[in-house]
Amino acid sequence: MTDGRDEPRQRVVRVSGSRRARLTPVEGSDPAPEVPEGQAPRRSAPGDRKGPNDDQLLRDVPPHY
Repeated sequence: MTDGRDEPRQRVVRVSGSRRARLTPVEGSDPAPEVPEGQAPRRSAPGDRKGPNDDQLLRDVPPHY
């Protein structure tokens, strides 16, 4: 049984000015997100379409506690 010490591992790298650390990429990995063929990535908020209550939500101010 091997304990995995001979295999290369990811390292934790501190990012200056950030609260989170990041991992080094795994050898042979692809950091690009997987997108099915024939589909464009979805946008989170369409710019030209509005829902029925978008104007009200933009006018509302949350209470300050």
